[in-house]
Amino acid sequence: MAKYFDVHPLNPQPRAIQQLVDLVRDDGLIAYPTDSCFALGCRMGTKEALDRIREIRHLDERHHFTLMCSDFAQLGQFVTINNALFRTIKAATPGPYTFILPATREVPRRLLHPRKKTVGVRIPDHAVAQALLAQLGEPLVSSTLLLPGEEEPMTQGWEIKETLDHQIDAVVDSGECGTEPTTVIDFSSGEAEILRKGAGDPSRFE
Repeated sequence: MAKYFDVHPLNPQPRAIQQLVDLVRDDGLIAYPTDSCFALGCRMGTKEALDRIREIRHLDERHHFTLMCSDFAQLGQFVTINNALFRTIKAATPGPYTFILPATREVPRRLLHPRKKTVGVRIPDHAVAQALLAQLGEPLVSSTLLLPGEEEPMTQGWEIKETLDHQIDAVVDSGECGTEPTTVIDFSSGEAEILRKGAGDPSRFE
């Protein structure tokens, strides 16, 4: 059964955050809130939790996982960004945007797009997500909590626990989350290609 954490949305309790980070470090899979909607998250090094995300969401090998990063310095360790892109992406972070970029060698192969060798990265503007990332000290491999056949992600912590109780290890509830996933921009060719219009205003990249 999944553990249930009721966390304050603006001032997350340090004890709860530490318990969640310990769980993630122990290769656990959590459902947690972001500035767009709930996400599933695990450590980069854990294949078993990653396989569970694929199973829950029915994802194939071409799916772009997202590295949820605490800040721009961390993001820069995992993707290649030139100076022009640096300014463009920095101006849009933190926020509800996911950027597809060429991955560095720091990213495990199982997280890469098999052909393009790219990965998604983003910096969330959400106190609970940021508290988790700061305490963990590394990115959370994440995927929007959108179940197969559903039009919108789940928005309630209790609903997630009820539905995925035996498939995940913890649910982080800090109030209702949004239903709109991030706006996804692919910069892997050097030019901005909007793959999905979502919570972030895409006009700055058009």
